[in-house]
Amino acid sequence: MLETLVALAVAGGTAVVQAVGTDAWDGLRGAVARWFGRGDAQREQAELERLDKTATALQATDPAEAERARIGQQASWQARIEAMLENLDEADRSQAVDQLRALLNEHAPQGAVTGGLAAAHNVSIHAEDSSIAAQVIEGGAHIRPPPRPEPLKD
Repeated sequence: MLETLVALAVAGGTAVVQAVGTDAWDGLRGAVARWFGRGDAQREQAELERLDKTATALQATDPAEAERARIGQQASWQARIEAMLENLDEADRSQAVDQLRALLNEHAPQGAVTGGLAAAHNVSIHAEDSSIAAQVIEGGAHIRPPPRPEPLKD
């Protein structure tokens, strides 16, 4: 379950950063603020302000520092989402996970990463038995049996 929460937090942090400056920003911004606010209007407003600071930080960044800023903001939002989920009881956490998945499906920018892996150490990707393993696959993948060899001619 912990891996699922981390992956969801990565997706949430990534979606926030990728939405800045896109048509998806307003919808995602409001949905994330409501998700964090959980019915508390003051907390929701505080989250809107925090999201606006993120947007300002990413838009005002010198191009040479842009990647570092994106990574920092993504990590910050990931940590905030993880902390939010960790501080909920089991029933509330389950509901919050479902709500976060739904808001990401609805509001994340097209083509945005909605899942991911965060690791503090080595990561190994391995495939066997006619399977596929990859860090990134764009455009789909298909597994087919190898062609049959032609019969030998006498």
